[in-house]
Amino acid sequence: MVIGMKKENVPGHKPGASDTRNKLYQPAVAMQFFKAFGNSEDIVKGKTIFIENDNGSGVFSSGSKMYLLLEGDVTLSVGKKPIGIVNQGEIFGEMASISHSPRSATATAKSACKVIAIDEKQFQTAIAKAPEFAIMLMSIIISRLRDTVSNLSIGGRLSEKDQWNRAAVFDEALMAELTAQFEDKPPSMHPLNKVIMKEGDKGVFMYLVMEGVVAISINEKVVEKIGPGGVFGEMALVDQSERVATATAETDCTMLAINRNDFMGLVKTKPAFALSLLKALSERLRFMTSKYK
Repeated sequence: MVIGMKKENVPGHKPGASDTRNKLYQPAVAMQFFKAFGNSEDIVKGKTIFIENDNGSGVFSSGSKMYLLLEGDVTLSVGKKPIGIVNQGEIFGEMASISHSPRSATATAKSACKVIAIDEKQFQTAIAKAPEFAIMLMSIIISRLRDTVSNLSIGGRLSEKDQWNRAAVFDEALMAELTAQFEDKPPSMHPLNKVIMKEGDKGVFMYLVMEGVVAISINEKVVEKIGPGGVFGEMALVDQSERVATATAETDCTMLAINRNDFMGLVKTKPAFALSLLKALSERLRFMTSKYK
């Protein structure tokens, strides 16, 4: 994914889908973020910046940084086939960096370029000081998720056969912190088969599963199951749009409900919360876009 790229250049984009990424992207916010926390690099014409399927050895490395392009043009390619151009002011490489996943494309300097690169340590420090950048990233990823789900639904590609069982988003330490922080709003019980939220509804809360399993369905097809440490409902909380899915308790469940005001406060005060959500959203988008193949 390239933030700021025109929609016709974005892999997986289907004509006719609603696309607000360019409106959501705030170049000034991105520039301030990268200049304050990243390092400038000059890249010669023809140099490969990162390679498709490179996993950066499982951590942020020179192969898994995220970049803001200051000067020049960068070509993105998959299987040696060009799929788009990164232009001045656009961010690229962020999906693999956030999710710690292999690169989905190869980036090559089409001309002599200048970039600002941010590695994992710098990104974690930066998010703590500039939470508005995290919110912008979430909004853009969620916008593309909504487009992707819409296109998959129209194309009939959503299937229960390849549902994604998501691992815990928050670790035990962060879950304990959140429970303590919201001790005045204790987790609530939801019995087997209770519908917790419905597709198309307005989102008031996001939910953190403490105990039990929740089934997430789109167009009455279960596409995801969430257990302890997992979250759902955060998309509608970020962009204040309609729910994209229905959530039903597959077992008796205990969940912590977090409203938008508390959510925004957590993003601003707990970098680990924001980073964990960004990673979860990126992984969900990667999973959904893989169904185009």
